[in-house]
Amino acid sequence: MSSASARTYWRRNAVEQALHGYLFLLPALTELAVFLIGPILYAFYISFFRFSFLDPQNAQFVGLRNYVHLFQDPEFLRALWNVTLYSIGVVPTQTAIALWLALLVHHIRGKSFFRVAYYIPTITSTVAVSVIFVFLFQPDGLVNHLLRPFGVPAINYFNSPMFALPAMMVMAVWSTVGQFMVIYLAGLQDIPPEIYEAAAIDGARGWTMLRHITIPLLRRTTFLVVVMSLIGTFQVFDQMYVISGGTGGPLDSTLSVVLDIFNKGFKSMQMGYASAMAFVLFAIILVLTLIQHAVLGRETD
Repeated sequence: MSSASARTYWRRNAVEQALHGYLFLLPALTELAVFLIGPILYAFYISFFRFSFLDPQNAQFVGLRNYVHLFQDPEFLRALWNVTLYSIGVVPTQTAIALWLALLVHHIRGKSFFRVAYYIPTITSTVAVSVIFVFLFQPDGLVNHLLRPFGVPAINYFNSPMFALPAMMVMAVWSTVGQFMVIYLAGLQDIPPEIYEAAAIDGARGWTMLRHITIPLLRRTTFLVVVMSLIGTFQVFDQMYVISGGTGGPLDSTLSVVLDIFNKGFKSMQMGYASAMAFVLFAIILVLTLIQHAVLGRETD
């Protein structure tokens, strides 16, 4: 076989292999196009319209009016404020607790048992967890029963505009901290023990090792945990929906942005406006993620 024929053969063989590979990918790519990329593009398109699925033929182009109206909508601004407070309360708390639990579990026997025990709330149904916490925070619930000896009056937490959101923060931390503990455990197991041995020879102990070795080497893990936690808190929906009955009450104190999007899109049938809200939320999460990457995501020198 001449060199030209050999090149032609290998070129044809490479093309056939590539074609076979793309054919295997075709079902997954089709699914992504039909059920993910297509709906996203269509949602972006209708965000410039006054649009309802009940009457799509009479959609009216309004340009950027939906986006401008967002920042004059008291419900959206209240929802954005709620999820901001929710994130400020939940993200640092569950990150710190997850790291603390991971450090404890990392140095004790029976590590697998504690992984499972702390991870179970993460895979428990959100609806079930919400119902449990409704009972815990009732006026005659366990929380008030435990606080009664300290002279704290009974409070109906989820019916109080002051305490409803903090009670949901407690529920969020309890139900998600196990997931981030497991991520931190993986990060701790990635740190070579020789580093600790060298530091011990130099006289480093406890807090010094934690501050100058463990935490810096977990920088990328912390970035992952914080970003995942931040996205989860800004996208919170099911807890707010179940506990408030879909209203975001009392007095909009538990109204989240995604719950507001759901109400606008599927109850008020303002699907164009709801789509604009969704893309603004996406932009906010993207900006916050980029900020976190600038602060935590880069490698230290």
